[in-house]
Amino acid sequence: MKKFNIQRVLDGLTSSPSGSSGGSSGSGCGLGGGPGHTGGTPGTPREEIQETLTSDYFQICKTVRHGFPYLPTALAFDPVQKILAIGTRTGTIRILGRPGVDCYCQHESGAAVVQLQFLINEGALVSASSDDMLHLWNLRQKRPAILHSLKFTRERITSCHLPFQSKWLYVGTERGNTHIVNIESFVLSGYVIMWNKAIELSTKTHPGPVVHLSDSPRDEGKLLIGYEDGTVVLWDLRSKRADLRVYYDEAIHSIGWHHEGKQFMCSHSDGSLTLWNLRSPSRPFQIIIPHGKIQRDGKKAESCKPILKVEYKTCKNSEPFIIFSGGLSYDKPWRRPSLTIMHGKAITVLEMDHPIVDFLTLCETPYPNEFQEPYAVVVLLERDLIVVDLTQSNFPIFENPYPMDIHESPVTCTEYLADCPPDLIPVLYSVGVKHKKQGYSNKEWPITGGAWNLGAQTYLEIIITGHADGSVKFWDASCITLQMLYKLKTSKVFEKQKVEGKPTAEVVEDDPFAIQLMYWCPESRIFCVAGASAYVIVYRFSKHEVNTEISSLEVRIQSEIEDIITPEAEMIPPFPDASSQLPSLKDLSGSTNTITSVGTVKDSIPCLSVKTRPLRMPPGYQAELVIQLVWVEGEPPQQITSLAANSAYGLVAFGNCNGLAVVDFMQKITLLSLGTADIYGSTDPYQRQPRSPRRSKQFAADNFCMRGFSNFYPDLTKRIRTSYQSLTELSDGPVSLELERCKSPTASDHVNGHCTSPTSLGCGSGKRLSSADVSKINRRVASKPPFRKAQSAACMEISLPVATEENRENSFTHSRSSSVSSIDKESKEAITALYFVESFVRKNDTTVSPCLWVGTGHGVVSTLSLNLPTVDELRHTEPVTVSLSGTLLTLKGAVLTFACLDCTGTLIHPPYEAWRDPKNNMEDSEQARKRKLVMHSPSSSQDMGEHQFVVICSEKQAKVFLLPSQACLYVHNITDTSFLLRADVVSLCSSVCLACFCANGHITILSLPSLRPLLDVNYLPVTDMRIARTFCFTNEGQALYLGSATEIQRLTFSQEMCDNLQEMLGVLFTPVETPEAQYRGFLKGLFGGTGGTLDREELFGEATAGKASRSLAQHIPGSGGVEGVKGAAGSAIGELARARIALDERGQKLGELDERTARMMSSAESLSKHAHEVMLKYKDKKWYQF
Repeated sequence: MKKFNIQRVLDGLTSSPSGSSGGSSGSGCGLGGGPGHTGGTPGTPREEIQETLTSDYFQICKTVRHGFPYLPTALAFDPVQKILAIGTRTGTIRILGRPGVDCYCQHESGAAVVQLQFLINEGALVSASSDDMLHLWNLRQKRPAILHSLKFTRERITSCHLPFQSKWLYVGTERGNTHIVNIESFVLSGYVIMWNKAIELSTKTHPGPVVHLSDSPRDEGKLLIGYEDGTVVLWDLRSKRADLRVYYDEAIHSIGWHHEGKQFMCSHSDGSLTLWNLRSPSRPFQIIIPHGKIQRDGKKAESCKPILKVEYKTCKNSEPFIIFSGGLSYDKPWRRPSLTIMHGKAITVLEMDHPIVDFLTLCETPYPNEFQEPYAVVVLLERDLIVVDLTQSNFPIFENPYPMDIHESPVTCTEYLADCPPDLIPVLYSVGVKHKKQGYSNKEWPITGGAWNLGAQTYLEIIITGHADGSVKFWDASCITLQMLYKLKTSKVFEKQKVEGKPTAEVVEDDPFAIQLMYWCPESRIFCVAGASAYVIVYRFSKHEVNTEISSLEVRIQSEIEDIITPEAEMIPPFPDASSQLPSLKDLSGSTNTITSVGTVKDSIPCLSVKTRPLRMPPGYQAELVIQLVWVEGEPPQQITSLAANSAYGLVAFGNCNGLAVVDFMQKITLLSLGTADIYGSTDPYQRQPRSPRRSKQFAADNFCMRGFSNFYPDLTKRIRTSYQSLTELSDGPVSLELERCKSPTASDHVNGHCTSPTSLGCGSGKRLSSADVSKINRRVASKPPFRKAQSAACMEISLPVATEENRENSFTHSRSSSVSSIDKESKEAITALYFVESFVRKNDTTVSPCLWVGTGHGVVSTLSLNLPTVDELRHTEPVTVSLSGTLLTLKGAVLTFACLDCTGTLIHPPYEAWRDPKNNMEDSEQARKRKLVMHSPSSSQDMGEHQFVVICSEKQAKVFLLPSQACLYVHNITDTSFLLRADVVSLCSSVCLACFCANGHITILSLPSLRPLLDVNYLPVTDMRIARTFCFTNEGQALYLGSATEIQRLTFSQEMCDNLQEMLGVLFTPVETPEAQYRGFLKGLFGGTGGTLDREELFGEATAGKASRSLAQHIPGSGGVEGVKGAAGSAIGELARARIALDERGQKLGELDERTARMMSSAESLSKHAHEVMLKYKDKKWYQF
């Protein structure tokens, strides 16, 4: 009789989490699960695994954000520290320095940033937001924080100006008043410049908001105030009155000073520039309309578009630069936004790809009263950041070192790989650098502020982004930086889509090449993509260029179970009427199919045409095989919902809501193509109804189009859109016409509450139309064709707000029926997960063999056995067979991921073929055909006692099964009220865990194999489908998602990474000596007319100006100091670095003091010496001898 060990029972109970059940019973574990275990007693597998991960290993924190700031609004530059700040409409601030120095800040209110002002060389930044608040940011810490805030309660902020080396900030308001804020205490001064005192008393109209504030370069006691209606006032701060007033009949947008302070230039709404002299303010002494046509009869040149900003910069050895944006002629509406540079008589117009938000001229000196010597112009566009080199006559642009082109085409999917093979990044860079653009400036990038080091991270990281235009980008993401390595254009293998007989404006645009799924094996360098037009491309990597034809293969997946209830023929209007409303429709491939007759039924036709001529393939990824799904009896192929490949087997598998296909990409043949129901065979767990005949197939086929991604830059006036709101057109909040150009590239499509986006993987049941619905369709058939409702692990019916912000927190509702208890018996079942591995296929197997694990949208898991040639030399000739094993397991919800662990709990990696360049072995054909396979077998010998653990995670729960017995050892119900969006088995600290991201925003980490909860944090409520579709985990505790339409947000759930993050981040503020002002000379200082130094403290201080009204503004202390202390305490190295910086600053100041003292002593000695010589010379002379 076997002895009963109570200790083992208690250990087993404590290892099972709450809400979980562990044991050997097969209840709820699957049809193939049984009560017995192979290779020992039921308790044996549990005892063998020593799990090392605990909750102490995990902590969630954001690391860094990459990409272009979404919806930019403001720009600022520190000319001494040489760092750049960009504010956005979403309340974020990005601060950029040298490559590697990239900081992200967020206003808690989320209000748009109106203006930014650096405290030059002080390590601080002032931001003005649209909620009429001023914030002071501390930049002397790696994560900037707010030190002070000031809330204006009665007036709206329109303009700010902070003079160089001043602690008093001028703030202009919408009412036309100018207030003054002390930067140190962040309180208002009692000194106020009221609009009615600034303008003449005889003026009967309000001058409008303050649009410009600046102090005179000649006299800092004079403040220039520009009002919107064209009034300019030079205010004397000392005497508290206006020195002069200037009036012009066109609205003012901006003002720029000449460095001598005697002239200033204004830009106006009629496209004109006016130059004013302080000595004759009655009228401008020069009026220029740079882009206006000169009238022959001597009349004023015609008006142009407004010049939104002008900068007037002087040079010592050449003519001044006049740089402005806008001002183009109205008769050329096709002209793109432009920046005009006037230098002497030369006028250069630089056309931009996107509208200009703001620009700044970078100058050699921070002092406004010196020759400015401009050397570059930073131009902030709506979707790009460029820097123009002014030192060369052709004005080239600098090569941007920041990853600002992530959104060049909308991102549709992402993959993230950490701890990659070390040779990958150099080889990808070597092939990618050959395709870089030419013609950049040969000078170094001028924004060089801050400091950054590599830190202690030793592993390499690669991010892959798939895009709507079919391009794929590989990025080096090591050491929390991002640099593009290589770009692959998958659309090059297809013929261009031609639209004949119809103008372009009448064609509904889709993105037929949009990347939906990617699979990459870094070791073998096999890369596969699945596109929106139901195709799969297999790529191999080569360092050499080849000229070859592309092999293509057509696959037919037909489901015998019907779930689409199409409108009856008599319910549809006569077809010619429908076709008259649908002049041209794109089918699910994106190619145009004109409706010809009712009797035409498409069958066995692929969506796209593969190029048949030989193609030149440059070094890099080269297409090995193109696999396309075809139309079946008038039905378009459904989108691919899962993809997997294995280089050792030479197989690629993919599935959709109709079924599964397995293709041999070495022999280029189809091995398996069958419906989902056929995978189950006789052990089908569900009752299914047979396929019903239909009377109107062509109408359904031509209208059940694949939904694509719309153009990221929609031309709203020229294109006719369908009512499928595309992934690139869903905004995060209220949408105005101004924001139409900036909509999100990864938001979902919704029609009648259903998800219809191309990245919604899978299909579900249709909806029968009532007669009332039919009449609605008749009226809008051109804009809203019928559609198929998608159902899979990533397809959700989601209600996302676009009109109000209040309900964003609770807007993400889940209404799909994917759990076992609510499965629609008549719905199709999508293939949602695939996994190649060496495992036990059946319960009675004694050794592992190649197999394919298949997961469906209904939570059913089955295995397919792969029979490969025993001798690898025969792999190209001997057939490969794929057979059903009969093994079925079930879970709640759609299956998301698989993983296999050996008997010690180590992750079993699928076998792979070691990469080698085939070009290098062409001389020896036999050697070239021989492959080097790397097999990841379990650590011990494969005998009767050997076993494995298979980890399966669905959108509701995770289970661990023992193989080959197929007994369910552990089960953990992750969520009952929501569903998982992503689950990955990742390695961390020489162990493995299951990382899950839930639709309610929770990130959950479970141990393996016991499924103990290690971390559960409410990190990010999913209010945007962009996050849901791009979130992914990887090894070493890393993760990422698309934080906005243009930015990638990275985060970590590793405690070690959080501890080291402070050391890895770049330093924004570095000790730099402020350049000394140029010596103006005695005579120039005496007769230059300057007003001398202004004592602003005496003028604006409380003693003289008094206190400001408490009801005007409210001071709010910030948490920047506390956060700075926390950040410093988080790392001893950070603490030492700060102390070292402080000592350096103190040492520099002491050194400067010593040098000045030495100079004064030397000057005093020289003066004494000369005085003594003069005294000796004239000592004995009489008065008349002089």
